[in-house]
Amino acid sequence: MDARPSDTPIVTPFSFDKPGKQGGALQLYHSNETNGYGYVPIPIVSIKNGEGPTALLIGGNHGNEYEGIVGLMNLAREIDPAQVQGRIIIVPALNFPAVKAGTRSSPLDDSNLNRSFPGDAAGSPTQMIAHYVSTALMPLADVVVDLHAGGRSSDFVPCVLVRRGGDSQADAELARLAEWFGAPLSFLSDGKGGGGGRTLSAECMRQGIPCLTAELGGGETLSQRGLKVAIDGVRRILDRLGILSAGDALPQASTRWVKKGLDNRIHAPEAGIFEPRIELEDMVAAGQPVGLIHFPDFPMRKPEELLFPRSGYVLALHIPALVSRGDELCTFVEDMNC
Repeated sequence: MDARPSDTPIVTPFSFDKPGKQGGALQLYHSNETNGYGYVPIPIVSIKNGEGPTALLIGGNHGNEYEGIVGLMNLAREIDPAQVQGRIIIVPALNFPAVKAGTRSSPLDDSNLNRSFPGDAAGSPTQMIAHYVSTALMPLADVVVDLHAGGRSSDFVPCVLVRRGGDSQADAELARLAEWFGAPLSFLSDGKGGGGGRTLSAECMRQGIPCLTAELGGGETLSQRGLKVAIDGVRRILDRLGILSAGDALPQASTRWVKKGLDNRIHAPEAGIFEPRIELEDMVAAGQPVGLIHFPDFPMRKPEELLFPRSGYVLALHIPALVSRGDELCTFVEDMNC
């Protein structure tokens, strides 16, 4: 059954109102050299039982971030509809073309899905996916969880990002979701990062839907720590909202609240080989070395030492040693009481 709004070209394989567990694939019709009249599948699962809130769970917004993809597939298989009171919609590999290619952006149009919201029904494949989420899935949702990692370029301490900027009630709801999720860090964001107003979380804010974004690892690996944080965090949110009852509730995990200070990212001033002198989760002091940039073109040139401008806590590190000018080498944050 096609449950799409009238203006989206993406076909939905079932009705989200039907009780039970349903699995299938959205059909994104896209014509190219090897597939003139076919569609791109985007796996989707709906689990519904009785009346209650709807949770929209998303992985694979970027195709090379794996903890959320695998965690949501595990949950889709494990959850018994009899344990559900309400509805859970799971899209474990939202940017499926990028997931298949192992890339951050889609190989169909070289677009970053998380910089494409609210999307365009008549646009490129990535814009059509963003439009479908904005118009067909978000209006059904009472809460959205969007699971990420550092991809190819960086590694993160497992954390959730709370994008403030709504009214006080909306900000308090997001803080409550972060506490329930229980990642080691909860990062208070002003939403002024690289995504600006084109991210999935920004679109949720425009629609008044609480959205929690998680970063769970990186380096195009699958971290067991990040996978457990993802699964346990999602289960706790579903349990606390009354959507999922699976026997004994998971114990609440503590989270450390941090914030972004001014210029909390260290960027490479020149191209070269980056030698970090710090590790994830290190507490650092102003003037402490971040690392060295070595210059293989000029072996007699002294490496350039980079220093922290302020004290903080290392949230993310660049992965490849070879860097270009402007690459983000390190992100550090401060405790909320700073």
